[in-house]
Amino acid sequence: MRSFTAAAIQLAPVPGPLSADTIKANLANAVEWVERCVDATGAELVVLPESASTGFTPGVSAAKLWDLVSEIPGPVTEPLQETARRLGVHLVWGTYERGPERGVVYNSAALIGAGGDVLGVYRKTHPFGPETVSCGGWVTPGDASCVVETPLGRIGIIICFDGDFPELSRVEAVQGAELICRPSAFLRSADIWELTSRARAYDNHVYVIGANATGTDPAGVHYFGNSLIVTPIAEVVAKAASHECWIAARLEPDDALMHLTPGSSVPQPFDHLEHRNLDFIRRYADDLTRPAKAAFRRAGQ
Repeated sequence: MRSFTAAAIQLAPVPGPLSADTIKANLANAVEWVERCVDATGAELVVLPESASTGFTPGVSAAKLWDLVSEIPGPVTEPLQETARRLGVHLVWGTYERGPERGVVYNSAALIGAGGDVLGVYRKTHPFGPETVSCGGWVTPGDASCVVETPLGRIGIIICFDGDFPELSRVEAVQGAELICRPSAFLRSADIWELTSRARAYDNHVYVIGANATGTDPAGVHYFGNSLIVTPIAEVVAKAASHECWIAARLEPDDALMHLTPGSSVPQPFDHLEHRNLDFIRRYADDLTRPAKAAFRRAGQ
């Protein structure tokens, strides 16, 4: 990984029922914000929110959503691909993606390279409860991690609720990710959003760039923004409020793991990846993969 400026943009979906016109307007708004952000910051990587082409809760059935979105690459990514090519930047763009048959919709994030090509697509492996098609929602879960080698470094992607599950970020870190992008439409609290983003950065000694939605989606759900950039020692070096805006920070890999705490003269003596007890992990591998649930009753049970 080399030094570069990274940015996160938090966007508000266009108000009103989801339609081809609102998707087109969301794409145009994203392009405008990317142009302004790159012009102001010189960012070489820009991360945008989860499902930014539509808003997270689409207010339509999975079949109707399938009709409105497209494959990747396709109309839901092409304006961002052209923008990345024109500006010479990498983009992470969250959008619903049309699956192989009507009604199969993925919650996806496309990594678009500086040449405009789609370098990788991550499909959310941990949909958030009611969004899952098996629970009456609209999203079919993905089944694979995504780490892509780029001229900036090795970039991994997770989406929103994925960040609550340490296994996914650990897998991507072991696969070589130096930076994990977390496009999100986070619904719970700013405390949990920051806690999980900082934990995944610190667990794995990676940068985390979290781009959260703001505004109100087509189903009337509100989002609080608070996009953030976190270093491999869990320092938040950029943080947004609740407006449509961008944040940016310079990522300096040579200094990322040199200090025990931010600005401290005490050197960092450990590595959470290198110092894993692999014999212990192998011993309990079956426990990590067997079904389980929390010991406490949750709402609705």
